[in-house]
Amino acid sequence: MSWFGWLRAAKPRLDATQQQRLAQLPKPTALGDGSLRSQRWVVVDLETTGLNLNRDQVLSIGAVVIEDGAVDFSQLFERTLHRAETKLSPSVLIHGLGPSAIAAGSDPVQALLEFMEFVGDSPLLAFHARFDQHMLGRALKDSLGYRLAHPFLDVAEIAPMLCPQAPIRDAGLDDWIEYFNLQVGERHHASADALATAELMLILFSRARQQHIDTPQTLQERLSQWKRRKQAPSF
Repeated sequence: MSWFGWLRAAKPRLDATQQQRLAQLPKPTALGDGSLRSQRWVVVDLETTGLNLNRDQVLSIGAVVIEDGAVDFSQLFERTLHRAETKLSPSVLIHGLGPSAIAAGSDPVQALLEFMEFVGDSPLLAFHARFDQHMLGRALKDSLGYRLAHPFLDVAEIAPMLCPQAPIRDAGLDDWIEYFNLQVGERHHASADALATAELMLILFSRARQQHIDTPQTLQERLSQWKRRKQAPSF
């Protein structure tokens, strides 16, 4: 054993069936030149033990699918993950996941395998996607040894890009819900927030088509250009 062997993270222990399921997960595909409407999108939201990207853990995953220009309510995903030794932060007051719910949760390996089977090769959307992408990617690596490589677009960036006239800056999901007068019955747990984000995204897809952004690839390219302009120094 090398001197630095103890520094290496232990490989996840998967049984033969889990290894086979992991090997059979479809490879993610790049965003293409089909229509926005025909693309299957998975809108995801996570609840976590806190906001520390390197220490906190995923507690629950909620996801819905947008396909054929609508939310497909036959394709919904929700799992609470079992965490044996998790110290809950004040965020429990927001998402409501107490010790009993977490103790009764699904095995993280099983839940994450089921989620990636649900995602398939589809691109992902989230509000403040950088956080969800990092936390989900870390959970997948720790539990499955899986590297998340799916396209992951941020609805919090798409909204101001497509709606520059909106009198809000650095807006949260609630701000955009109010701006578009969306009727959202419930908030602040993963599946409800994923659904609220999906409903917002349907409006944004309509705005995108009005601006001649007709394909997923074009949406990604326009978003990259918009972010570069925002980050460029002003003289």
